[in-house]
Amino acid sequence: MTYATHNDNPTTQKSRDRFLSRRSIIEMRARERAAAILDPSTFRELLGPFDRLESPWLPLQGVVPESDDGVIVARGQLAGKPAVIMAIEGAFQGGGMGEVSATKIACALALARRDCERGQPILPVLLLETGGVRLQEANLGEGVVAEIHAEIIALRRHVPVIGVITGMVGCFGGMSITAGLCSYLVVLPQARLELNGPEVIEQEAGIDELDASDKHLIWSLMGGEQRYETGFADALIEDDANALRQSIQALAGRGIPDRHRSESVEEYRDRLAKIDPAAPPDSAELRRLWAKGKTS
Repeated sequence: MTYATHNDNPTTQKSRDRFLSRRSIIEMRARERAAAILDPSTFRELLGPFDRLESPWLPLQGVVPESDDGVIVARGQLAGKPAVIMAIEGAFQGGGMGEVSATKIACALALARRDCERGQPILPVLLLETGGVRLQEANLGEGVVAEIHAEIIALRRHVPVIGVITGMVGCFGGMSITAGLCSYLVVLPQARLELNGPEVIEQEAGIDELDASDKHLIWSLMGGEQRYETGFADALIEDDANALRQSIQALAGRGIPDRHRSESVEEYRDRLAKIDPAAPPDSAELRRLWAKGKTS
């Protein structure tokens, strides 16, 4: 008796080889992700762990702080051109933004804007894996996240601001607004993007509104592929660092878009007006109604 093996199929073998040779973005920590995007040997971290820039508020509530407060800021080059990477560590406090971590991002964006105003353009890239603002720092975090939004709007007049949703935490809360303000957004199929997370929706509106344990439903509504197909993201890539690097380069090469998503207010109002709240479309119907590139 003989058995067929996957090796008998060249296509399957090629797919397996590609899978085994990839460098998973999801499995990387924030510092590794930033280094993987930048050109080799150009990574230079700003306000790293040895600077001991910790949250003063977490220890007061019995939470052990982290010496970089969960945000990595790195300067370097991407395809030979200046770039600054701001990477959120999803493994620390669920990527939650506090006063210190959010300030690191806001200040990095402000410095990038200053460089652009001086005629020295630099490409800003945000690696977003975050549940939003930390509950422990509440209004302090919210205030600085608002500064992040203001800096993105000011900076994107000079250079495209590129956002990437990199990990399994997803991107929620005020930082989902950050993603929406970016000139271009890259997502993985495993990514999730929504203002409120599934657990929050279930807690506040009940399980009849959304069952947070239904993973298929969650990804069909707010997963990376759905967000890409309905026009809320500009690139959908596999979980591979080289693919991410190439995607960022390609989007940067487009330059500043004629109109950012956040400037299309009337278009989105028109779309929402056509939806009956009593009979909302399912994910497949929404893809048809809001197909990527469709303007009405």
